[in-house]
Amino acid sequence: METISGRPPKQGIRAVAARAGVSTASVSRALNSPDSVSADLRARIAEAVQSVGYIPHASARALSSRRTRTLGAIIPTIDNTMFARGIAALQKYLSSVGYMLLLTTSGYDLDAELEQARNLVSRGVDGLVLRGDSHHGALRKMLADNAIPFINVGVYRPDRPYPCVGTDNEAAAYRAAMHVIELGHRRIGIVSALQRNNDRASARVDGFRRALAEHSIELPPQWHVEVPYTLDDAREAARYLVGLPERPTALVCGNDVIAYGVLLEAERSGYSIPRDLSVVGFDDLDWSRHLRPSLTTIQVPTGATWQRAGEYLVRHLAGEQTIMHHEIDYSLIVRESTAPPSA
Repeated sequence: METISGRPPKQGIRAVAARAGVSTASVSRALNSPDSVSADLRARIAEAVQSVGYIPHASARALSSRRTRTLGAIIPTIDNTMFARGIAALQKYLSSVGYMLLLTTSGYDLDAELEQARNLVSRGVDGLVLRGDSHHGALRKMLADNAIPFINVGVYRPDRPYPCVGTDNEAAAYRAAMHVIELGHRRIGIVSALQRNNDRASARVDGFRRALAEHSIELPPQWHVEVPYTLDDAREAARYLVGLPERPTALVCGNDVIAYGVLLEAERSGYSIPRDLSVVGFDDLDWSRHLRPSLTTIQVPTGATWQRAGEYLVRHLAGEQTIMHHEIDYSLIVRESTAPPSA
């Protein structure tokens, strides 16, 4: 007879217990409920598990605890540095508490997100991490019917009856637009991400527009361009905007990647940043401080946001008291890409 790992039974939980000098019950608690044992005991048992080569049978653990200790995450795309950074932080945290992460993508398609959620639930995930608050009604119903906990990441919506952790995107974008207004700009354009099924992008556009409206600054329709999350599309948008007979003197962008494309194309077209054009991003990716000129942007602590999402679900599943709505602070980082408009 062999175990699921293909090793003989002597390499099982009894061997781990003997190696660690504890009871099999202690080993079981450490494997199924890591938080219920001390850190020292958990480390000793983990070393014993590795030494004897024991691989716990996930199906048996799920039957005994009614939990698989697996969470699912559905993100729009992996072609986004912010998502990659967030997933890395979430994975690191979940690993530290004995959870596994299953990851899928939706392509900003609500029907695809619903299908991926069904797949994850059918595979026994204990909870779901979802991006934003724009979801199919059938998805919310399925999660409620099956009592699957979830949390929306990247948004702060205390007016909604769903758990969330993130930044107030509208307020953060408002601050970004106010920065160039305070510098004296009155000809301000917007290069945003596509807003369809993307409540974060829409909230940022709302914040930009609110700042302009409060200061009676007109936004001509041609000065607002929506683009996909690529450098090529952002460069095309910049080429169009700086080529207009009446062009903006400042551009506020929906994310840093879009801002990178704008910077590259504006300078290629012969414009000096920020003398001829001020540019503001959103996210504060690693490259933003290394560019020349470095990018003024909104900083959002992505890693902390996604880790808190994991903490919420793990604590909720453990029956602990949790806070449903958690706001993550943002900050304006002023660098070299913005300045008062030239005379």
